[in-house]
Amino acid sequence: MGNDQNSAYGFGVETQNSSGQTLDCSFYSLGIGNAGNTKISEEFKAQLGEDNIRKVKKVSVELKINLQDKPKDAKDVYLRLHLLSHRLVKPNEINLEGIFALLLNVVWTSAGPCEVESFSQVRLQLQNKFGSLIVYSVDKFPRMIDYVIPEGVRIADGDRVRLGAYLSPGTTVMHEGFVNFNAGTLGKSMVEGRISAGVVVGDGSDIGGGASIMGTLSGGGKEVISIGQRTLLGANSGIGISLGDDCIVEAGVYITAGSKISLPDGNIVKAKDLNKANNLLFRRNSQTGALEALPIKGSWGGLNSILHAN
Repeated sequence: MGNDQNSAYGFGVETQNSSGQTLDCSFYSLGIGNAGNTKISEEFKAQLGEDNIRKVKKVSVELKINLQDKPKDAKDVYLRLHLLSHRLVKPNEINLEGIFALLLNVVWTSAGPCEVESFSQVRLQLQNKFGSLIVYSVDKFPRMIDYVIPEGVRIADGDRVRLGAYLSPGTTVMHEGFVNFNAGTLGKSMVEGRISAGVVVGDGSDIGGGASIMGTLSGGGKEVISIGQRTLLGANSGIGISLGDDCIVEAGVYITAGSKISLPDGNIVKAKDLNKANNLLFRRNSQTGALEALPIKGSWGGLNSILHAN
C-alpha cells in the first residue's frame, strides 16, 4: 500500500459493557485515506443509549488509524476487520499484530453482544423479554454477515465466516466451508474446506470438502500460504506450502513443508522446494504409499460457471 493509502477512517457505533470495555463496533461509514464531512444519521442515532437488560451502552465512535501501525485498542481492531470484509484492503496488507489481546471474549446472541461474566442472569431476562434467544458463539470474533454482506457472494452458513474475511465476487462458501479473518478469496472460488488466517486463494480455485490450508494461526508460524489460480484441493486434503496456478492435490493427501516428495526423474525433495510451483499434481502412490508430484498437461475442468453466477 502506498503512503497515501496507509490511513483509514471509520464512523459507527460501539457497544460497551458496564466497565466501559468494548464488546463490538459496527461502522456505517468507513474508507481509506481522509474522511469527508460525515454526520451521524438519524437511523444510527436511534441505536445509541443503554440496554439495561444486557447491561451495555451503545455510543458513537469516530476513528482515524494508521494501517501499518499495530492496533491500539478493540475499536481499532474492529475497523480493520470491517475494512477487510468490505474489500477495501486485502489480507496481509495491514498490521493485525496483537489483536487477540485487545479483544474480549463475547457472548454473541440474537439480541446482540453480551458480557460473558453476567450472562447467566442476562440470558433469563432476554428470554423473558423475547420469548426465545439464540446464542451463536462465545468468541473474540463475530460472524461477518452480522456486520458486512459483500456483494456477489453466497454463504451457506453464516457461522462459518468470521468478520475480517475477504470474499471476492463470485465466491461460494458452502455449509462445511470456513473462512477466518485476514484470509479469503481473490476471485471466483468454491470453498468447501478451511481457509485459515493469512491464507489467500486465487481466482477459479476450488477448496474441496474437508480440505485444510495451514495458516499463520494453525502451525504455520509467519509463513503465509497462498493458492494460485485454477487450483483444486481434493476432499479431505491439506497443504502447508503455497501452490501456484493449475495445481491439483489428490483427495486425502496432506502436504506439509517437510513432506518428502518423489519426482518423475527419481529425485526426492522436500515439499517446500516446490513452493508456488505451477501445473503439478500431488498424489499418494497407491502401491508404494510415497507422495509424488507429477506435471499436469491441460486443466482439471475448472469451476461450474452456473454455480458461481452470484
